[in-house]
Parts: sequence; structure tokens; C-alpha cells
Amino acid sequence: MENRLQIAAGNWKMNKTYSEGIELVKELIERTKEGRAMVILGVPFIHLKGVADLIASADSTGGQTSSIKLAAQNCHYEEKGAFTGEISVDMLLSVGTEYVILGHSERREHFKESNEILSKKVEHAISKGIAPIFCCGESLRIRKAKIHVDFVSNQLNEGLFHLSKEAFSKVVIAYEPIWAIGTGETATPEQAQSMHKEIRTLIERKYGKDVAQNTSILYGGSVKPDNAKDLFSQPDVDGGLVGGASLNADDFVAIINSF
Repeated sequence: MENRLQIAAGNWKMNKTYSEGIELVKELIERTKEGRAMVILGVPFIHLKGVADLIASADSTGGQTSSIKLAAQNCHYEEKGAFTGEISVDMLLSVGTEYVILGHSERREHFKESNEILSKKVEHAISKGIAPIFCCGESLRIRKAKIHVDFVSNQLNEGLFHLSKEAFSKVVIAYEPIWAIGTGETATPEQAQSMHKEIRTLIERKYGKDVAQNTSILYGGSVKPDNAKDLFSQPDVDGGLVGGASLNADDFVAIINSF
């Protein structure tokens, strides 16, 4: 774990008006200091420029914000064109975006994003210089059938493992146990560790031990202030992709401070 980035990534999903989002980020900047953990804010498109400006302004006035990075929640795999409602990587780059969340379970389920589509998005984002936070994970049905490792392995094989070693080294992985998101179910730290270890083993088989040991794997299953420390203390859990708790400054700061 010594060489891996520890990351607290917030995924706001479709929440926060512009003014609400700006107020939240102002509070986060005031209350977070540069530390071992990197903070990534995955915000809706309307917030990207405003949040980027806040981070840059704090940096220019001596604020300790160099550990805060900006992420989008999606991108298209084409350069530009007749894709109404979509956003290009160049557009994201133009406002200072450094990361993009791809393959989130909600995008897969509600917008029918396949591994094939995601593989193109991942490759395009990396080619332009934006790092993907690639989500993978299984439903309760898959987990109960005890085929969750094979299921996630297939997501990685079809979505990521076409990349070169150099390109793959830009990727952050987020494991989402879909059965533990908004269901009242919670994966134990031991369950999280077990799956993260399996994912790291799959990466090692494909790209070798060095790449596997340097890949940050985040846990994305209802991370909260009261379970973050136990989750993040697991040897293969390098942080969290945080949903609801990232919308509240008190909760998200507590999670950041759990490292």
C-alpha cells in the first residue's frame, strides 16, 4: 500500500443546484488540508467550471488544496458531433477536469452502458489525458449465485484489459457491491477486502505485480463516517467512492480524515 494513492472520491450523482454545490466545495476547501489522501470531487457537469475555479483560487492564495482534484461523472468516446446531451473529453479538459467516473452501476443499469462502450470511453479518456475511475461490481443475484468473481473479472477483461500496461497505470478502479448500495445491506470490511484482493490478483495476472501493487482500488458500497476507518484499514482497500455521504460536508470530511 506504501506506493498507492489513498483516495476519498465523492460522487454527487444528480444532486446539488449550482449554488448548493459551490457552498459545499467552499466548506470542503476550508476544512481539508493536504494530506496523504487525495480528494476527488465527482460533480455534475454544471459544477465543473465553478469548482475548478474555486480550487485554483485557493491554490493561488496559499490554500492547501493541491490534494483536491476534479472529476466528471461521464464522457463520450467520440471527439465531437451530433450526440445531443453528451459531453466530450475535450470539453472536460477545457475546464480543468482530471478524472472521469466510468461504468458506474447506475450508468450500466439505467443507460445500458455495455463493457464494449465503456472500453471505448476508457481508451479515449486516457488518450486525451483524463484518468478513468472505472467502476465494477455485482448485484445481489450474482453474489448469491457465488459467481461474483467471474462476473467482475469479465467486466475488467472487456472494459479495461485491452489497455497497454502504460495506459492501464492511469486507471483507478472502484469496486461497487451493488447489493450494498441503498439497500440497507452493508458489506463487511472482510468482504470488501476479499473482493479487492481478487481484483488485484486479476490485475497482477494481466499486467504483473508492480502494476497491480500500484493500482488504487476504491470501495464503493455505502461508505459512511462510522465504517470508513475499518474499510480503509484493509490492506487492499485504498479508499472509497462515496455517494450520499459526499453531499454533506461533516460526513465527507470525517471520511477523508479516516485514513
